[in-house]
Amino acid sequence: MAELTSMANIGAEMARKLRAVGISSAEELTAAGSKQAFFQLKTLYPQVCLVHLYALEGAIRNVDFNCLSAERKQDLKAFSDLLKG
Repeated sequence: MAELTSMANIGAEMARKLRAVGISSAEELTAAGSKQAFFQLKTLYPQVCLVHLYALEGAIRNVDFNCLSAERKQDLKAFSDLLKG
């Protein structure tokens, strides 16, 4: 299993938070998907923000989060807004 920190956008702190919610490898993050992983993070760490969701999506796609398409960012923002209530 690949380390979380081997993925784009995932540093030591993000990896620590992901492990705290039960995601401990790159494969587990990919299987969960960015939205599910973000939901799990948001439950334990309410302060995580939209940029974290972008970072997760970029990690799964193996791109810098700034390279996500405008359409994908819009979809992720709508999901994040939904979680805010």
